[in-house]
Amino acid sequence: MAEPEDKTRIRWDDGIVDVEAGVSNRQTDRSSGGLQRTRSHGSMSIRSIHSNTGGAIDPSAALPIQYRTISIDIDDYNRKADVAKKAQKAAATDLADLEWHTLPRDDVIGRLTTSLDQGLSQDQVKRRSVEYGKNTPSPPETHRFMQFMGYFFKGFGSILLIGSILVFVAWKPLGQPPAPANLALAIVLLAVFFIQAAFNMWQDWSSSRVMASIKNMIPEECHLIRDGVQVSTMAADVVPGDILLIKAGNKLPADVRFLQVSSDAKFDRSILTGESVPLAATVDCTDKNYLETKNIGLQGTHCSFGTCTGVVVATGNRTVFGRIAKLTNEPKKGLTPLEREVLNFVYVICSIMFVMIVLVVVLWAAWLRTTYPDWISVPNLIVACVSVAVAFIPEGLPVALTASLTISANMMRKNKVLCKSLKTVETLGSVSVICSDKTGTLTENKMIVTDCAFGLQIMSVDNVRDIAIADHVAGGDFASNAVDQLRTVAGLCNAGEFDAATKNLPLALRKIHGDATDQAILRFSESLGSVAELKSCWATKFNLAFNSKNKFMIRVLGFTHPDGLSLALPSGTAAIFEHGDMLLTMKGAPEILLERCTNYTGTSGVAMPLTAEARAKINKIKDDWSAQGRRVILLAHKAVSKTAFRSSPSSSSFEKEVLDQAQTGLTLVGLVAIVDPPRPEIPEVVKTLRAAGIRIFMVTGDFALTAQAIARECGIITNPNSIVADVTALSRDQPVPKNSKERDHTPSNESEADTIPSSIVLTGSDLITLTDHQWDALVSSYNEVVFARTTPEQKLRIVRELQARGHVVGMTGDGVNDAPALRAADIGIAIGGGSDIAVEAADMVLLESFSSVVEAVRFGRVLFDNLKKTIAYLLPAGSFSEFWPIMTNVAFGLPQILSSFLMIIICCFTDCLAATALAYEAPEADVLLRPPRKVGVDRLVDWKLIVQSYGFVGVFETVVSFAMSYWYLERNGIPFHVLWFSFGKLPESIDAGFYAQKLNEASSIYFVTLVVIQWFNLLAVRTRRLSIFQHPPLFNKATRNYYLFPAILFALVMAFFWLYIPSLQTVLGTAEVPVEYWFLPMSFGLGILLLDEARKFVVRKYPKGVVARVAW
Repeated sequence: MAEPEDKTRIRWDDGIVDVEAGVSNRQTDRSSGGLQRTRSHGSMSIRSIHSNTGGAIDPSAALPIQYRTISIDIDDYNRKADVAKKAQKAAATDLADLEWHTLPRDDVIGRLTTSLDQGLSQDQVKRRSVEYGKNTPSPPETHRFMQFMGYFFKGFGSILLIGSILVFVAWKPLGQPPAPANLALAIVLLAVFFIQAAFNMWQDWSSSRVMASIKNMIPEECHLIRDGVQVSTMAADVVPGDILLIKAGNKLPADVRFLQVSSDAKFDRSILTGESVPLAATVDCTDKNYLETKNIGLQGTHCSFGTCTGVVVATGNRTVFGRIAKLTNEPKKGLTPLEREVLNFVYVICSIMFVMIVLVVVLWAAWLRTTYPDWISVPNLIVACVSVAVAFIPEGLPVALTASLTISANMMRKNKVLCKSLKTVETLGSVSVICSDKTGTLTENKMIVTDCAFGLQIMSVDNVRDIAIADHVAGGDFASNAVDQLRTVAGLCNAGEFDAATKNLPLALRKIHGDATDQAILRFSESLGSVAELKSCWATKFNLAFNSKNKFMIRVLGFTHPDGLSLALPSGTAAIFEHGDMLLTMKGAPEILLERCTNYTGTSGVAMPLTAEARAKINKIKDDWSAQGRRVILLAHKAVSKTAFRSSPSSSSFEKEVLDQAQTGLTLVGLVAIVDPPRPEIPEVVKTLRAAGIRIFMVTGDFALTAQAIARECGIITNPNSIVADVTALSRDQPVPKNSKERDHTPSNESEADTIPSSIVLTGSDLITLTDHQWDALVSSYNEVVFARTTPEQKLRIVRELQARGHVVGMTGDGVNDAPALRAADIGIAIGGGSDIAVEAADMVLLESFSSVVEAVRFGRVLFDNLKKTIAYLLPAGSFSEFWPIMTNVAFGLPQILSSFLMIIICCFTDCLAATALAYEAPEADVLLRPPRKVGVDRLVDWKLIVQSYGFVGVFETVVSFAMSYWYLERNGIPFHVLWFSFGKLPESIDAGFYAQKLNEASSIYFVTLVVIQWFNLLAVRTRRLSIFQHPPLFNKATRNYYLFPAILFALVMAFFWLYIPSLQTVLGTAEVPVEYWFLPMSFGLGILLLDEARKFVVRKYPKGVVARVAW
C-alpha cells in the first residue's frame, strides 16, 4: 500500500536524474564546441561560509496557517479588499508597505548605508545595535494565572483539596460533637495541598533554569562581512545593513534581501509555509507580495542548495517570523508517551479507588446503617471515604516524576546533550536501531589529503611538491605544469574560503569556512602554491555547489591574467585559449565523473587519451584507496569555447548549458585520497550500544569500499570481508516467516547467530531494487549493515522501512542531506557542529561527542526504571496496607486498626520523600545489557509490577501489621475473637476508656510497622535484578544514593513527631509505641529484603526460568 506523502519531507528538485524513480529530465548531451572567440561577461564571486545557528524559536504548528493567512491579506490589501481580523490586517498592512523586495539592488544597499564588499563598519554596528536592539524575539506571553493555578491543581491537588473540605464538613457541622482528630486531619490535608503546590513551583523554576542553560549551549552563529573581512558573530548581534554570507544548510538569522545568488540556490520555507518543495532564490523581484517574492529570505528558513550573499533588512520582532509569532499563541503541548503511561496508571488506581469507595458506601447504606446504626456515623463515613481516596492515590508519584525529569535534564546538560523535548528522553529508552551518518558523526570530520594520483602515478602529499620541483629542475618526467594543473582545479573548484583573520598562521592552523572535504582539498592546494595567486588570475563566472544527489561541484572560470593559463592548462591548450573562453572545472565522486572523462593529464602535463587500460588503472587506484577507508575525489577540467554557450552566465538557462558541457569531454587532472579518521571513542560506543540490544547501521553517501573500511574501524562490521554479504544474499523469492516483523532485534540464540551471515553492505542502487520480502530478510537476519552511496530519499526510505517493521529508529547526522531522515526518525540526533537544517530537524543535539549518545540512552532507560521503582515502593504501604483496615472495619465489624489521620501521614509524609529519593537512583550495572523497551508492550505498570507490589510485598506488610497490632491487643487483654464481627459491642469486662487507649496504641503500632518495613522495601526496590551488594547505596561512587538515608531519617522524625508529643496524642488519638514494636518490624523488614534478594538471585541464575518471566 502506498505511503501517504510526508508533508515535512524536503524535496530535492535540481533537474538531475532521480535514482529512485529512474527518470531523468535532462536533455540530450550537446557536443562540446571548439575554442573560438566570444565576448566576456563580468564575474560574480560567491563566498562560502559556515554557520552554526542552533537556538531558534521552536515554531508552532499554527505558523504555516498564520503565514498563509497574512500572505492572502497582503494580496487583499494590495487590491484594497477587506480583511477579516484586525490584528492580521495590521500585520498585513505593515508587510504590504515594505518595499525592500521591489527596490533595485543598489538602492537597497544605499538605503541601508552599507557596502556589498565592505559591509558595515564597527561604528555603524554599534549605532544600529542601540537603535534596533538585539536580534531576538520577544518572549511569548505567559498566562501567569493559569500557571499559578496549575501549581495547586495539577497532579492530585484537587483530590487533596476536596478531601480537606469534606473532612472539615465532617468536623463541623456534621460532627456531634466535633472530633478534634477530624479537624487535625482536615488541616493536614490542606497543608499537604499547599506544600505540594510549593514543591511544584520550585520544580518548575528548577526545570526551567536547567532547560534555559541547556539551550544556551548551542551558539547562534553566522558569517558576515564587516569592515571588508569575513567575521563570525552571534545571530543576536546581527543588525539591519549587515552583509550575510549563506551556504547550503544555513538557517537565516534575520530577513534578508538577496544581492548575489548561485544558480542552484534554493530555500526551504516549510517552517513558515508548510510547503516542503525548496524555492529558488533570485536577485530580482518575482512578486509584489513581500511573502511570496523569491528575492527575500525569511528568518528561520533554510538554504537547501547553493550559496547566496544578502543584506539584512529586518531583525527581531520586525522580521516576518517575529510578526507572525505575535499573532500565534504558544502551541498546546500534548501528553508525551511517558505522561500517558503515568496517566493510565492514575486512571487505573482512581478507578479502583472509586470502586472501593462505592463498595464502602453501599455496605454502609444497605447494611450497616440499618443493622448497626451506631457503628459508623455519617462524619466517620466521610472520613473513611476520604481515607480510602488518599490511601489509593500515590501522592509521591507526581513529585517523583518531576524530579526524574529534572534529573534527566541535568544529566543531559552535564554530558553536553541538548534534548528539545521530554519525548526525546523517553524515546531513547526504547530505540532499537540507530542509523548513523559517517562523515562528521562517526568520523572526526577533520579531513586531510594524504595521497594524490596524476599521470597514473601515485604520490604522497609530503613528497609531491619536492619531487615535482626536483624533476622540473632535472628535466625529468615532471618537467611540466601537471602539478600546477592539479593545484589549480583543487584551489579554484572549491567552496572553501580562508579566514582573513588567520592568514598569518601556519597552514595547518588557518581557519577555513567550508565543509570538511573542501577544507582538506584547499589546504592541499595551498601547500603546493598560493591559492590567492590562482584567484587573482581567474574569475568565477558560474558556480554549481556540491550536493548529495549530484555528487559533484562545477565552477566555470574566465581568466583575468595570462599567468593563469600556464598554471591551469597544458601549454598547447593555453596557446589558443582566448578572452571569452571558459575553463569548466569539476570535482566529485570518481564513479560519477570518470565516465565523463575522455582524456587524462599525463606526467608531462599534456592531455592523453583515456584508454580502457588507463581507466582500469584509475579504477584500481580508487578501489585500493577506498578499501583503506579513504574518500576519493576526482578533479577534472575542460576548456570550453565561448561559442559553445548561447546565453550569458547571469541567465537562468546558462546552468543547463554548463551541465550539458559537463557530460563529456572532460580531462581527468588527478585523484586525491582524503582520510577522515573515526573518532577514537566510536568503537567502544558501538560495542556498548550493541550490548544494549541496539543495532548500529551506517548510512553514508561514500563509496561502498570506503564505507566498509570505516565501518570495520568503527566496529560496525566485525566479520572478515570474505563473509560480508551483498545484495545477492537477499533472495527475491525467499518466503518470509509470518512473524518476521515481530522477531527480536538480534538472533535468538548463539547457534542461530553462528549460522546467519550478520554483515551486509548495500548501495543506493541496490536499495531501489529491494522488495518487501528482501527488506524483511535484511531487517530480521542482519545486525551489521552498511548502506553506501545513498541519497537523501534513500536515507528517508531506510528509516521508514525499519519503522514499518516495528523498530524504534534513531537517526544521527550533521548535513543537509540528513535532514529528511532526521525528521522522519523516531528520534533524530544531530551533531552540534553540523548544518543548521540538521539541528533544526533533530530531536536531540550532541554538542561535543557522539559518545554522549550512550549516556543519553542510559538515562532514557533509567528514567523509566526509576519511575517503576517509585511505583513499586508506593503501592504496598501507600494503598494496599491502608485499604484493609477500612475494609475490615466496614465488612467484619473490626475496629479501624489504622486511624485515618495516620494513613494520611504515611501517604503524604513518611513515604513521599523516600519515593522522591528513588528518582536519584544511579543506573543499574545491567541497564545497558538489557534489550530495548518495546513501546506499547513494556508498560510502566504491568501485571508483574502489580503482583510484586500487591501480591508479595503488600500482602506481607498488611499481614505483619495486622498481626503486630492485634497481638499487642491480645497481650493487653483484648482478644481478637471478641472483636470479630463485634461492630463496637464489647464485653462488659473490657472498660471503654481502656479499650480506646489500647486501640490508639495498636493503631500507632500498625503505623510504625508499616514505616519500618518500608525502609527495607526502599532498599529492596532500588534494583530490579541486581543484589544490594552489587549495587550498594553507600561506599560505591557509581551506585550510591545518599538521598535514601535522609528520607529514612525524615520518616523516623515524622513518626516520633506525630506519636510522641503529648498534646498531639490527645488531639489525634496517637500514642507512644513500646520499644519492642520498633525492633520487631525490623526483623520482618529484613525478611522482605532477604526474600527479594533470593528472588533476584534466582532471576540472575535462571534468566529464562519461571521466576524471571514473572519478575517485574
